[in-house]
Amino acid sequence: MKPPPAAPPADDLDSRKSELRTRVREARAALTPQVRATESAAASARLLGMPFWADAGTVSAYLSIGEEFDTAAIVGDILRSGRRLLLPRIVDRQSRATRHLVLHAVDDPATDTLPGPWGIREPDPRRCPEVDPDEVDLVLVPGLAFDRHGGRLGYGAGFYDRLLAQTRAGCLRVATAFALQCREPVPMQPHDQRIDWLITAADAWRTVAA
Repeated sequence: MKPPPAAPPADDLDSRKSELRTRVREARAALTPQVRATESAAASARLLGMPFWADAGTVSAYLSIGEEFDTAAIVGDILRSGRRLLLPRIVDRQSRATRHLVLHAVDDPATDTLPGPWGIREPDPRRCPEVDPDEVDLVLVPGLAFDRHGGRLGYGAGFYDRLLAQTRAGCLRVATAFALQCREPVPMQPHDQRIDWLITAADAWRTVAA
């Protein structure tokens, strides 16, 4: 597979990112509930059958909302298998310069989380201990678009770029996605963090970045 192309100027990249976000959001919104459920179930099953999944004792996941890829089956498997489930909480959310994600160990998302920004449920810090990102074996990474070079387009706040930069070497970065979210190539800037695995209902790719 060829290496990713050289990055264009920053202004052009920002424009391309914005356009791609809009296109993917619109395409994702057009998915029927049946297609969303079917692809989420198939990709989740594919992830749970991967050899590296069995070796991940501490997993940072996220609780999906709305039109996102449904992570319920993945979160359920983490809990049933006795692994340690970590969920993110936004800190300093009012400051664009300092806001970031903090990970907390969660025993039961139904009772240990509270409503957060944009309708996303977050760990209750009074019930859930904070965990250093260095302890994570695998991060389930959300996003809008991904490519086979490990490129990832997030929602624009930079939360996961900052979080992934804090994880240890060897921590796997995995994205599960709908087929329509696979775009070649995803525009990337130097500070953007790449993923190691991209998994859809149809296939699983070890990315070039890995």
